[in-house]
Amino acid sequence: MMTTTGRYFRNLLTTRFALTRTFPVRVLDSIERAIKASETRHGGEIGFAIETSLDLPALIHGTTARDRAIKAFSDLRIWDTAANNGVLIYILLAEKDIEIVADRGFGPCVQPSEWERVCDHLRQTFKEKQFEKGSLQAIEEVTEIIARHFPHTPGDIDELPNRPAII
Repeated sequence: MMTTTGRYFRNLLTTRFALTRTFPVRVLDSIERAIKASETRHGGEIGFAIETSLDLPALIHGTTARDRAIKAFSDLRIWDTAANNGVLIYILLAEKDIEIVADRGFGPCVQPSEWERVCDHLRQTFKEKQFEKGSLQAIEEVTEIIARHFPHTPGDIDELPNRPAII
């Protein structure tokens, strides 16, 4: 667990440079291709958002990575799918925190522990500085979960952008 002071410093000192070093354009392109390929295997939608750090007002108000992930889910309109089956993979780079927010269509069929397992795997690969590998693995794990509950059907359309959002 990070101390409040440590949390402030991490967020205030993590810059856009850290983001471009960790997720260069090549990696963002790879993530985008993986999401596009994933969505040919199921009827859901995957969003991917990376936030460099929280600003001072958010830190003062005690905003958590989960709070920001839920806001990103809304702002990026991941909830706006016909079958309520959008999933957001959210990364708060400064805190090395990962959250998954799934739309209400998954509520009755996917346990929170399944999403948390994906987050745990992603955290582990990030500790090993394997950002691209971990991101692609997380997309694959989310793909398997979605496909189990929302299989691909003819006529499925891509409802949301596949490009990772930089917040």
